[in-house]
Amino acid sequence: MGGISLCYANLSGVDLANTYLAGIDLHGADLSKANLTNADFSRANLRGTDFSRANLQGVDLQGANLDYADLRGANLSHANLRGGDFRVAKLSRANLNGANLNGIRLI
Repeated sequence: MGGISLCYANLSGVDLANTYLAGIDLHGADLSKANLTNADFSRANLRGTDFSRANLQGVDLQGANLDYADLRGANLSHANLRGGDFRVAKLSRANLNGANLNGIRLI
């Protein structure tokens, strides 16, 4: 999916469960309250994206850029966050139960 850009798109509440979106550019998009269960966002540019209260259970975010992303209240249980960039990301009340946090960047 590399090369596709949906920067600043309003996708609030959308159902993208089980979708392959590896390498997509969603910089600054609104995916709040979206169902993204088991979606593949590996190596995606998600800088500044709003995932507040989204269902990201089992999502693949390996190597994704989530710098400045809003993940407050998001369900990230069993997500693959390996090697992701979470600098300045908002993670309060996020469910990280069973998530792979190996090699993530927080600062």
